[in-house]
Amino acid sequence: MRTSMNIQNKLTMLSEMRNDSKFQILEFDRLEGATDVGTALGLQIMNDSGIKLRQVRIILEDSSVKLESGALSYMKGEIEIKTKTGGVVGLGKKFLNSKLTGETMFKPTYEGTGEIFLEPSFGHFALIELEDEEIIVDDGLFYACEEDVEVGAAMQKSVSSMLFGNEGIYQTSISGSGIVVLEIPVPESEIFKCKLFNDTLKVDGNFAVLRTSNIKFTVEKSSSLIGSVTNGEGLLNVYSGTGEVWLLPTMSIYQDLRLEGLNSLANPEGSRNTEV
Repeated sequence: MRTSMNIQNKLTMLSEMRNDSKFQILEFDRLEGATDVGTALGLQIMNDSGIKLRQVRIILEDSSVKLESGALSYMKGEIEIKTKTGGVVGLGKKFLNSKLTGETMFKPTYEGTGEIFLEPSFGHFALIELEDEEIIVDDGLFYACEEDVEVGAAMQKSVSSMLFGNEGIYQTSISGSGIVVLEIPVPESEIFKCKLFNDTLKVDGNFAVLRTSNIKFTVEKSSSLIGSVTNGEGLLNVYSGTGEVWLLPTMSIYQDLRLEGLNSLANPEGSRNTEV
């Protein structure tokens, strides 16, 4: 059967990474499926504003991957779905990790040869390949990975980070070797991937969403109590050691736009006009 247009002509591949399986991040060039005026106006605004739909495609070649529960959209080929509990001990570990991090308890495994398409989203995605290493990420960022990668919980290692870090006592740990898909709040091009070499990074705010496990995370005052009052700063998140930290400095801008509109950017804190 011949069709007038192939769907692939409507998709752009933003990035690709290959190991045992091939991972691709696809983007729909334009949505044109409106059947009523209201939807058509919404799509027109989205298309004019550059808001695009994205989708993750995974090509299995006698390989296997794990997905966040509910992430599957459709698949084709000889692919078998399995839910591995790991026995009583494994089931208990999954239950505990789920309660500690907020991640779903079961992450189905897909084995075989074929193609998997995950749920389309207006969000953003990033591909990472781990090589026998561990990263700590904000809860909710994990989306998919190769089977040899483990997803669990990592406890904060300092009292200050537990009490004042605003990240919770536990965060999501992703470890092992293989490709990982993260669902991130901003485009990957807007992420500052800060590499530390026996150095220290101090961040005013909670926009560090990923760090390698050998980076130490603590919280400290910006200076003395008097200094904190006079310079307008309070607590700082401190990352030290050798490794990598992902910062999302534009994330707060999007949050302000959603909550307050352009007025929040017209008069940002620190530059407000005051009458004398």
